Amino acid sequence: MPTHAEYEAIFEALEAPFAFVDLDAMWGNADSMLARAAGKPIRVASKSVRCRALLERILRHDERFAGLLTFTLPETLWLAEQGFEDLLLAYPTADGGALEELALRSAANPAGAPIVMVDCAQHLDAIESVLGAGAAPVRVCVDIDAGWWAMSGRVKVGPKRSPVHTVEQAVALAKEIGRRPQVELVALMAYEGQIAGVGDRPPGRRLRGSAIGFMQRRSAAELAERRAAIVAAVREISNLEIVNGGGTGSLELTATEDSVTEVTAGSGFYAPALFDHYSRFTLTPAAGFALPIVRKPTPGVATALGGGYLASGSGDPARLPSPWLPPGLRLDPEEGAGEVQTPLLGAAAAELRIGDRAYLRHAKAGELCERFDSLHLVEGGQIVDEVPTYRGESKAFL
Repeated sequence: MPTHAEYEAIFEALEAPFAFVDLDAMWGNADSMLARAAGKPIRVASKSVRCRALLERILRHDERFAGLLTFTLPETLWLAEQGFEDLLLAYPTADGGALEELALRSAANPAGAPIVMVDCAQHLDAIESVLGAGAAPVRVCVDIDAGWWAMSGRVKVGPKRSPVHTVEQAVALAKEIGRRPQVELVALMAYEGQIAGVGDRPPGRRLRGSAIGFMQRRSAAELAERRAAIVAAVREISNLEIVNGGGTGSLELTATEDSVTEVTAGSGFYAPALFDHYSRFTLTPAAGFALPIVRKPTPGVATALGGGYLASGSGDPARLPSPWLPPGLRLDPEEGAGEVQTPLLGAAAAELRIGDRAYLRHAKAGELCERFDSLHLVEGGQIVDEVPTYRGESKAFL
């Protein structure tokens, strides 16, 4: 991984702020994830990349990166217009206009149209409401709740997503889909966010890490058994093409399940700061942003312009960007990362002068692209390309 001085030399001609992706690190992360997936295809999560050019490069990198897991229906349809295929929408939609466009695409190419996510009859009603008589069926995927019910079912651990948790509930929804000729069940998905998205080595919190590890082991065992039972039962009703599971943080666990046909990863390409705290794997930071130092309020403080690029989630300090280079920087606990300025403390701050640059990492992956129009791509110690983000292509889907 390049040093601060090496990145400064690489980006000497650029004016900060700017964002970049180190392709050498990204491809190392990609190959690491393929190894952890142990032969299972990896569907690429577009939400975690948010750059069309990089999505194209990733899909060309290895045939085991197969298809995209998208995050809104307008994004899905836009990607389809750009030539992307094998698109699975990860979240349900209530966007009537986009559903009408999807219906037209399904009529033109029933087998190649995007697959949309459902978890209740109301989602089916919304799809049917835009379809005319005799329209080609829209292909759908049922989202299975992958959460773990602890303490004899009294406490739910995991994302609050689908209401479909049990075999019986999955079968009931599959039968409801089967009664509707304008929708076709072709896939199941279950995202175990409490495993894939939670590091088991939180810094300075060893007891919490032990509790997370215990929860993840119990949850993974329960889910593997329940997911297999759901898949077996639903296959009695529908011909499933896809059973999707996992995320960057759980690839090596989910990939071992025979019932799962593919896994998903996205954040692992960029390796944001939230992925620094896992015991099962190590990733190399591949995406970052540079801020110019514009103030020295005291000799030991270097204040950067901008930097308040906060990650979505619970609002705790882990959602703040992390000072990266030069090593030894830290955020001011009173100011954090701000819209117009970010004071940086630590031994390295004393060495920074006005006009120098500090490099930071976003807590999450693709959300960084909502702040920048382009990504500078670095490979072999030099800038090899500049590519637009979704924002740079005038696309803001959420």
